[in-house]
Amino acid sequence: MKRRSLFAFPAALFAQSKPLPIRAVELWRVEGKRESETGVDKQHQVNPTHIYDGMRPRDYRDGVRGVASVNASAIYLKIVAGDIEGWYGPVDKEAAIVVDQQLRGFLTGRDALAGETIWDQMHRLNRHSRGGHFMMAISAVDNALWDLRGRAFNAPVYRLLGGPTRVRVAAYGSCLGSSLEPEKIRARSAELKARGFRHQKWFMGWGPGDGAEGLAKNVAMVRNLRESVGDSVDLMFDAFMGWDLNYALAWAKQVEQYRPRWIEEAFAPDKIESFAALKRATSIPVASGEHFYGRWEVEHYLRANALNVVQADPEWCGGVSELVKICAIASAQDVHVIPHGHNIHAALHVVASQSPMTCPLVEFLILKMASYYHFDKNPSRVEDGFIALNDKPGFGIELDDAKIEKRTLLKWS
Repeated sequence: MKRRSLFAFPAALFAQSKPLPIRAVELWRVEGKRESETGVDKQHQVNPTHIYDGMRPRDYRDGVRGVASVNASAIYLKIVAGDIEGWYGPVDKEAAIVVDQQLRGFLTGRDALAGETIWDQMHRLNRHSRGGHFMMAISAVDNALWDLRGRAFNAPVYRLLGGPTRVRVAAYGSCLGSSLEPEKIRARSAELKARGFRHQKWFMGWGPGDGAEGLAKNVAMVRNLRESVGDSVDLMFDAFMGWDLNYALAWAKQVEQYRPRWIEEAFAPDKIESFAALKRATSIPVASGEHFYGRWEVEHYLRANALNVVQADPEWCGGVSELVKICAIASAQDVHVIPHGHNIHAALHVVASQSPMTCPLVEFLILKMASYYHFDKNPSRVEDGFIALNDKPGFGIELDDAKIEKRTLLKWS
């Protein structure tokens, strides 16, 4: 076998050694039809408003399963530099508006290959850039530019980041929307185990507003799941900021015996001390971070010894560029980074490029992902609990023309 010299780099790398000016930033809405199941999978999770009687829904039960044709739409960001296109999506409308109104003009003419410079300058553009919709817009741009650079160098993003550290990534099944009826939860968890989901996350349906009866239901839910799947499956639980410290402590004391892998976002993200107090008081690992905006918030939590698992989301925390920095900070403290799964593209590539000691899993929202990538030709799929990496350039995003009935170039400026 002929060996290639260490200095015999592909010509494409030399071709992209010069600046690659951005010449267009476009937001496209694609529309079509898809089939949707009706009557099932609408289970609510506890949320912060449920302490109010008038805002707390009644217990949910699945109805009669059916199928309906529904309208589908998604927004994709396209950045063009030279003759190369970078894509990312679906993108939240809130982020798309900021990209169009505040970042499009700034980006035009800048070097698409100068990712660190562009990120830092975007972050300095606006006094509110440290969080919210502006940081979501920075995230979308950063991710699209990583896709563009992957296409420029004909390499997957995980390779540009130094990976891969494995050929497939373990995914945990996130069961948002699945009924919490005792018989349904046992059947669903057993089915997911049979499909290879060795890690499952379930969403708490009750909180302080539901009183002692609600707490008992949350405890029974954990016991029911452990009895259903046995000891070989990790079980994680999400409270979506719907609890307070006293409630979380009472729940944790009763369910420690069932060995949850973590309790997620029991409190709002500004309550660092509550996270730290919960972590000190229980053997159950404490997770949070989907609403973190940047490495600075992560560092505050780690200094407070408040988390075992950081769940920063590359759609919201600053994109691939920022999530990589967050991984570096967390790895120094032996804290896991398991990104929130609002979208799978960026999270998967970052996790695949990091040590499995730091990033052991990705989140796969089972019901959401069944339709979220309706317009993608090659969506990521979980097989036997893993997502296999592909070698397509960038994130491998390619829209399926056969499913698109209408395309609209969006303008808010």
